[in-house]
Amino acid sequence: MTLTELKYIVAVAREKHFGRAAEACFVSQPTLSVAVKKIEEELDVKLFERSANEVTVTPLGEDIVRQAQSVLEQAANIKEIAKRGKDPLAGPLRMGVIYTIGPYLLPDLVRQNIRLSPQMPLVLQENFTGKLLEMLRTGEIDCAILAEPFPDTGLAVAPLYDEPFFAAVPVGHPLAQRKRVTTQELKSETMLLLGTGHCFRDHVLEVCPEFARFSSNTEGIQKSFEGSSLETIKHMVAAGMGVTLVPRLSVPEGALEDGQAKSRIGADESLIRYLPFEGDAPLRRVVLVWRRSFTRYAAIAALRNAIYACALPGVTRLSDLRQVEAQAA
Repeated sequence: MTLTELKYIVAVAREKHFGRAAEACFVSQPTLSVAVKKIEEELDVKLFERSANEVTVTPLGEDIVRQAQSVLEQAANIKEIAKRGKDPLAGPLRMGVIYTIGPYLLPDLVRQNIRLSPQMPLVLQENFTGKLLEMLRTGEIDCAILAEPFPDTGLAVAPLYDEPFFAAVPVGHPLAQRKRVTTQELKSETMLLLGTGHCFRDHVLEVCPEFARFSSNTEGIQKSFEGSSLETIKHMVAAGMGVTLVPRLSVPEGALEDGQAKSRIGADESLIRYLPFEGDAPLRRVVLVWRRSFTRYAAIAALRNAIYACALPGVTRLSDLRQVEAQAA
């Protein structure tokens, strides 16, 4: 078997479709199918179960695909070792980030990375936590910025910062006159939630668990609405449809000085009031994760430095470079 053939079976396992796998590998489907069949005959095992609509990996195939991915990574590391001899930061870094972090961190992070490590461009991928973890496992991305908790997959983890949550309420809401809010006060409100799959939805439900029941019955639709993005939810708040929780970095610059931030919704201009919580504010821990087999330690450290060069207003920074390097090792 060849490295190219191993690449084919990894692609089929990832895409669960021979046609899409062939497109991803820039070969014809017959070429890919013949190569996969050759490996199955050589190993005398069945790697994939074929059906009309989908291809599934057999239990033994899962182990073989996982080993094939490891072999491909090790082969790629030979080139990386040669590159690091010239410049440890040479070449792109493929980074994933969840939807509720990307819009608020990436603009500043990309600028800082270009300034600090211009020879290491970031190739960015926004997605759900579960999908990013899968992409890490299959080697489609090198690292990811996630919010804890997430399933323990044996990844190396470096904490970045703790980010408090703020309540976002319409400016005409009675709570808008308060300087701070409690979780108890939110329990009687119409809570606007992100859709299923967003980890930030789970964070909100941890703060206000009683809203979890609204996702599964008709009555709940009257009390709880779901949006596809945090910015959509904030527009709904500005329209007076309810309240929500937002992470600190999503609060617009200057909004906390006078307590207000303008959001345009069609021709109407409404206001949102952002309120901190009394006592210990609910928060999320944001971390940088990568495969332990990923050997570009200097790239991970450089990315962490670029993140910490960002403004990051209102968050508590964690870790230091020595800890990151220790976890990478």
